[in-house]
Amino acid sequence: MTDSDLDIVYTRLCKTMTELGQPDTLLFLARFAMLAIDKIDDPTVALNLIDDASEGMTESMQQ
Repeated sequence: MTDSDLDIVYTRLCKTMTELGQPDTLLFLARFAMLAIDKIDDPTVALNLIDDASEGMTESMQQ
């Protein structure tokens, strides 16, 4: 995926979450994650992505 492709996808993701509203955003992200994990079809890659996505999140929440 090119930088332009990433920008288009990220923009669509953000727009969709905005349209759904905050109450439905967590459910949407969970559903999106499950669909993405299914497409990835590799447990090691999926687990590494989970670790990468959560990296630094605990520290920022403690501050």
